[in-house]
Amino acid sequence: MALKSFYMWKEFRTFVRCFQPFQEPRSFLMRTKLSQFNFTLPERLIAEYPAENRDESRLMVLHRDTGEIEHKIFKDIIDYFDEGDTFIFNNTKVFPARLFGKKEKTGASIEVFLLRELNARHKLWDVLVDPARKIRVGNKLYFVDHQGNERLAAEVIDNTTSRGRTIRFLYDGDEEEFRQELFSLGHIPLPPYIKRSPKSIDEERYQTVYAKEVGAVAAPTAGLHFSESLLKRFELKGINMTELTLHVGLGTFRNIEVEDLSKHKMDAEYIKITQETADIVNKSKREGRRVCSVGTTSMRSIETGVSAENFLKPIEGWTNLFIFPPYEFRIADSMVTNFHLPKSSLFIMVSAFAGKELLRHAYDVAIKEEYRFFSYGDAMLII
Repeated sequence: MALKSFYMWKEFRTFVRCFQPFQEPRSFLMRTKLSQFNFTLPERLIAEYPAENRDESRLMVLHRDTGEIEHKIFKDIIDYFDEGDTFIFNNTKVFPARLFGKKEKTGASIEVFLLRELNARHKLWDVLVDPARKIRVGNKLYFVDHQGNERLAAEVIDNTTSRGRTIRFLYDGDEEEFRQELFSLGHIPLPPYIKRSPKSIDEERYQTVYAKEVGAVAAPTAGLHFSESLLKRFELKGINMTELTLHVGLGTFRNIEVEDLSKHKMDAEYIKITQETADIVNKSKREGRRVCSVGTTSMRSIETGVSAENFLKPIEGWTNLFIFPPYEFRIADSMVTNFHLPKSSLFIMVSAFAGKELLRHAYDVAIKEEYRFFSYGDAMLII
């Protein structure tokens, strides 16, 4: 039964990776090139640690209509919104996805990065492995806790990509016991551009204060700036706050390897938008209020859930929507985002929202003013 479920999942995974939400066709003459989104970033501007307080990172405010740039503190964001406006948050929760262990017989050290649970009952997971050349189908792997003690075993049952594998954990307990055991062995999956080892501070700060739905291997970083006190101020001002779920996978951060962006395919990621969220967002739209997407993951989700009438509809499933210029955004008229890597899908999406030339100018200013970049860096509000 486990193998039958596994092969059914493989067929489904092939289907969702072929699914692409509708976008306006782009003519041959309008092909958008990856090289248009390159810039030089000084390494010293990559943030290794978060700001001391979540809502006291720097905030660049970029006005699309005038090109004006303001320099603020993040908690000043409330000044740009009024009663009846709506913020859309991604409530996904990062799980400890990085495991360390050994190979059976040889005892060679290995690292396994959990990507996606395929079947909870049969404990099947999609993973990345390192070193990939030494981990083959049929190998048994043993995982150790933070003190180096062997606690859990798994068997490699399939190859998925050059570094990808499907593994079956060998555990006799129920699903909840297994999940607790697995996550107790894991380490916080800090992004690779943060060169230090994870510390205790990361367990709290590499997670939004409103995270609740477990399933992400990376944090929706725009949301890291919101504190409990700031959200309370939103509530008192009458600003709506609603949630959706997109479980961030490594596909969001995978290098784009084609010059013609129309040929790039995103990995599928799970999303869920409830009827309640759709109703709150659509009420603001109908009343002419501002709708703000917190982060690129929220933006991808709501653009996947657009109805024929250009309103938000409830949806649950998978998205591999890749947004690049030119693109007509139909739900949000403002967004919060961090400062992103050159040539990344995130930078490209934000370029589509703000305009390529304006965003490039804003990044030049950010570099000159020494804003901090990436997951633990500063924020930008685009209005």
